[in-house]
Amino acid sequence: MTSPGDARLFDKALAPRFALLCLGIWLNAADTLVTATIMPSVARDIGGHQYFGWSVAAYLTGSIVAGACSGKLSMALGLRAATALSGAIYAIGCAMGALAPEFVTFIVGRLVQGLGAGAVVALCYVAITALFPERLWPRVYGAVAGVWGAATLLGPTLGGVFAAAGFWRGTFWLFVVQAIIFIGAVMVMLPAGGADAARSRIPSRQLILLVLGVSLIGAAGIVASPVLAAALAIAGIAGMIAMLAVNRRTDDRLLPASASDLRTATGLGLLTVFACEAAVIGFTVYGPAFIQARHAASPLLAGYVTGAIAAGWTLCALLVGHVSAQKDGSLVRLGAGIIVLGAAASAWTVARADMTWTAAAFALLGAGFGLSHAFIARRTIAGAPAAEQAMASSAVPTSQLIGGAVGAAGAGAMANVLGFSEGIDTALAPTHGLLLFGAFLPLAVVGFAAAWRLGRREIAAL
Repeated sequence: MTSPGDARLFDKALAPRFALLCLGIWLNAADTLVTATIMPSVARDIGGHQYFGWSVAAYLTGSIVAGACSGKLSMALGLRAATALSGAIYAIGCAMGALAPEFVTFIVGRLVQGLGAGAVVALCYVAITALFPERLWPRVYGAVAGVWGAATLLGPTLGGVFAAAGFWRGTFWLFVVQAIIFIGAVMVMLPAGGADAARSRIPSRQLILLVLGVSLIGAAGIVASPVLAAALAIAGIAGMIAMLAVNRRTDDRLLPASASDLRTATGLGLLTVFACEAAVIGFTVYGPAFIQARHAASPLLAGYVTGAIAAGWTLCALLVGHVSAQKDGSLVRLGAGIIVLGAAASAWTVARADMTWTAAAFALLGAGFGLSHAFIARRTIAGAPAAEQAMASSAVPTSQLIGGAVGAAGAGAMANVLGFSEGIDTALAPTHGLLLFGAFLPLAVVGFAAAWRLGRREIAAL
């Protein structure tokens, strides 16, 4: 039975607006599991196993850049024009992926797709305030969150059906069609709005250093010389450190000034989010390929096994959603500890165990995020100065995206070093696969150490 509040949200006037928001967020939410499911089929068709990590890193990097610029784009063009333009960019990226004759074009398409998707999602959240009365905003935010859960179930299905039919390109064409529908709805439903000449500056130096750092780390996996690969990886890490240094010294920030200060709750929280995401993104990038190769599994089944990560996250997030602030420190520590255990178990099971154990390990890994993520975010935001709390709020997902981009690029580089540049060799999988996924466990430990400090009782008072 629906409540009176639900009835107001889903009445004839508001239901189409809510559907528009859900479609915009779906375009981004479904991407990770859809793409992970079809990537082995993509690589078999157009080559590019050595660029596996780039398929995720390019998309996430584009999303970071777009998220940082979307507010300025909205002020410059108006909300309707900015959102429609972002949808068009997303559609172009999808079409590039669908038409790609080789993997470099595919990766460029993924970057363009990420630029569009990141802006679409950011602008959809902005549009909530334009499309709904203020009393319904909390309800809309909560209802829209369900789209991410739906993507967990439907993403592997879409990718698996198209991959099993030998038509992975159809997945991208399907999203082109959805993007066109989204653009049409935007032009009808969103208010035109005027451009605003008063704009703050885009944190361009940080974005340049971020893109450079991710690119250098990814490039380490496609060079023949081990010495050059190491040099590129070190240079990429240096680029990330330089990004934090520049961010701290400028007023046009991508992250709060305290992001690099581990004496603060904000710095500890952002480090936890970054390190944990970087440690585990490799399972999303390479998990389906390993499962398909080792167990002769269908793309659909491999997608659902990998989707256990998202399922564990969603279920546990729902279970602890109403925990009081007095207990959140314990859940921060517990969740981060379970992430370490889940990452270790997942590294072993993907490389050596059967699919049932792999799904269980993935669910455990996702449960760690579900138990702790909201409370890490709460402490990260509360620990920032009042003037930076809004920036700290946006910095949590930004740090997660940065961690995903860096981790995906690093996983691609590591996979190529270990002999998976031409696909998953089942003879190497039990040993080299364990090294591939286990190499990122130290990052999970770093995340746990930061979370342990973040969960201290005295920080809870911030």
